[in-house]
Amino acid sequence: MTAIRLIARPMLASMFVVGGIDAVTNASAKVPKAEKVTEHVPEVAARFAPGLPVPTDPATLVRINGAVQVVAGLALATGRVPRLSALALAASLAPTTYAGHAFWEEKDKAAKTAQRIQFFKNISMMGGLLLAGVDTEGRPGVAWRARRAGRDVRREAHQLAKQARLEARVAKAHLT
Repeated sequence: MTAIRLIARPMLASMFVVGGIDAVTNASAKVPKAEKVTEHVPEVAARFAPGLPVPTDPATLVRINGAVQVVAGLALATGRVPRLSALALAASLAPTTYAGHAFWEEKDKAAKTAQRIQFFKNISMMGGLLLAGVDTEGRPGVAWRARRAGRDVRREAHQLAKQARLEARVAKAHLT
C-alpha cells in the first residue's frame, strides 16, 4: 500500500466512523429526518430481495445504517477489503444525504445554505468513495485480466491451428 493510500483511507473513513457511532447511539434523534427514506425501505427490499426479513422501525434502520458506516469505515481505514468497504459507504451515504440534507425543502435562507453545503460535501465524499471503490492499487483489475486472458487464449488457439495445419501437410507428404 502506498503512503498516500495509508493516509487517505483513514482520513476518508473518519467521518463515517464518527457519524456511524452517532447514528447508532442517537438513532431516535435522527428518526424525524430519516423517516422520508425509511418508510420506503420495506417496499424496496421486497422488490430486490423478496423474503428477506427487513425491519420497519425507523430507529432500527438508522442504527443499521450507522453500524454499516462504522464497520465499513473501519475496514476502509485499515485497508481491509477497501474496495468493498468504500462502495458500502457510498451506498449508505446516499440515503443519509437525501434524508439529512434536503436543502431544497428549507425555507430559511441560512438553513438552506448550510444544508446545501452539507449536501454537496456528502456528494464530494461519495465521489471519493467511488474512486476508492474502483482503485486497484496499481494491480490489474478483473476486466483487464479477463481481456488479457481472452487475448492469450486466441493467440494460443491461433498457434495450435497453425501447428495442426503444418502437421497435416507433413502427414499428407508422407502418405503420398
